[in-house]
Amino acid sequence: MNRQLRKNVVLVAVGAVVAAALAKELRQPSEARAWTGRVLGLPYDFRRPSLEKIAREFWDPSSDAFFTPHAFGVGYGVNLARVARELRRSR
Repeated sequence: MNRQLRKNVVLVAVGAVVAAALAKELRQPSEARAWTGRVLGLPYDFRRPSLEKIAREFWDPSSDAFFTPHAFGVGYGVNLARVARELRRSR
């Protein structure tokens, strides 16, 4: 598979997951919409993120998780605090 085709497949897949998450929320009555949850096993959060939440996505020393839910959108980010801890431990 060439590079452009792979890129297009990934973009379509990401778009489909985002569309599924939005559809899940929009099927509910407006007062019941949380704009956060899981779809196809992936976390989503379409609420306005705070700076603290964005920072915690990428640096959460209190968590043992390598991957943390995105502060906004669908999927995961990398907890660099856990990565740094593992790198220090391996030395």
